[in-house]
Amino acid sequence: MHENQHHKIRTILIDWYNINKRELPWRQTADPYKIWVSEIILQQTRVNQGFDYYLRFVERFPDIKSLAESDEQEVLKYWQGLGYYSRARNLHKAARIIQNNFNGVFPSNYDDIISLPGIGEYTASAVSSFAFNLPYATVDGNIFRVLSRLTSKDIPIDTTVGKRFFREIAQQLLDKKAPGLHNQAIMEFGALQCTPKSPNCSECPLSLYCEAYKLNLVELLPIKQGKTKVSNRYFNYLFIKNGDSTYLQKRTGKDIWKNLYELPLIETKEAVELENLLKSKEFVRMFDGVEINIDGNGTKKKHILSHRIIYASFYTININAENEYLANFLKIPISELKSYPISRLTEIFLEEKFTNV
Repeated sequence: MHENQHHKIRTILIDWYNINKRELPWRQTADPYKIWVSEIILQQTRVNQGFDYYLRFVERFPDIKSLAESDEQEVLKYWQGLGYYSRARNLHKAARIIQNNFNGVFPSNYDDIISLPGIGEYTASAVSSFAFNLPYATVDGNIFRVLSRLTSKDIPIDTTVGKRFFREIAQQLLDKKAPGLHNQAIMEFGALQCTPKSPNCSECPLSLYCEAYKLNLVELLPIKQGKTKVSNRYFNYLFIKNGDSTYLQKRTGKDIWKNLYELPLIETKEAVELENLLKSKEFVRMFDGVEINIDGNGTKKKHILSHRIIYASFYTININAENEYLANFLKIPISELKSYPISRLTEIFLEEKFTNV
């Protein structure tokens, strides 16, 4: 594409955006903090799902200071259900860095922004352009799709070569006089008009400039090299009731749901029935010398994440005494369960359990 085409495409995109854009709260502000929070939420979350989370989050943490001074457990609680919890941990960590190293003021240049935890090229470009009108092109999944179709290039977008190529195209196409508006426009265009499946090309204002449309390749683009391998995991959760109390443990290490709380867990290599779980070394050790009463045959859940599928079984176990092993867990009143950040998987189980009580 030459510069004349770039100019026409920019104009069409912005005109389309002004007519079709969704009214979203983070588009009504130039506050880099709130723009940053919205972009982190939307990294792995659809707009309609992230909308209410954003409102709750900025109501509780309206600025960098309030987020920096908060406890990580509370931040994770407000993030509960959104998944990809490293996003929340990095938000919290970055807020403290801004508070300490930038006098509590969100940095206004790209290099400082991208140096913060959890911020990559896309988020740095988004905040730089939306909040400070700096000339950095954003390239997310929607934009990859638009550019792939406009150019009809079959370069896989999930490769280093593909990412570099389309970032260069995006930067060439960027309206340097209004980068924030341009970035919003092309992102929205990809979300609403140039959709992954069955886009309405006959009424697309860019069809004249779309090489994929001319060559009847729209449904084939963009190209991806390959899907991420998905692994299965088998979790056996124990909801242990000791009078009015129960037990939790905090997940640590480099694994899913880090720093969230969960019920005592026995992970197995494959799905196991209750009778075999009762014979396992972990279960025997956990309840050594303790009389137990198990409610029913348990509840089974399937929880799909991006790179793994969790097959979970939940068992309710009643006890009236605890041994040394159980004493290592965090013992809390059942009434305080809602105060602890937990995975959506566990939250669903508890919601159903107490609804049916």
